[in-house]
Amino acid sequence: MGFWELFLIGVGLSMDAFAVSVCKGLSVRRVTARHMLLCGAYFGAFQALMPALGYFLGSRFSAAITRVGHWVAFGLLAFIGLNMIRESFAANEEVNDDFSPAAMLVLAVATSIDALAVGVAFAAVEAAILPAVALIGATTFAISAVGVRIGAVFGARWHAPAERAGGAVLVLIGLKILLEGLGVL
Repeated sequence: MGFWELFLIGVGLSMDAFAVSVCKGLSVRRVTARHMLLCGAYFGAFQALMPALGYFLGSRFSAAITRVGHWVAFGLLAFIGLNMIRESFAANEEVNDDFSPAAMLVLAVATSIDALAVGVAFAAVEAAILPAVALIGATTFAISAVGVRIGAVFGARWHAPAERAGGAVLVLIGLKILLEGLGVL
């Protein structure tokens, strides 16, 4: 997997964190660098940790999934992407101004569960995990930090379109992996 594919996966995975960061930016009267760094650090760290965990879990079963790895990767990425798109049409999430470690930890885990499945997909296609998680974590850090600021400036208007775009990116990357595995690309 190349840099741009990993970068796009990072962008796609970070859309949930971006949406929550926008809501966090909406929730405070005055956004500070601390707010931006907290969201970036929590979301970026968990978006890096979860695919690593998924990769190591998936690699334990790699012999069983090597032959169908491209199908596994496609299935997981398509499921996650379509779920993100579906959720973007749901009612808006509640705005919460709590930046405590307990609150941020829950949000970080909740927004990174899908990254665990992506880690399993990485194991299925035998991707290099260290560059992947570093790029996903850094991408999510930056997007989440900016999301807090965007929330303060522009409001909740971009929440649903961001989630839809992230979901579409994941589905398209899954389709590309499937077509490469089938020898079409």
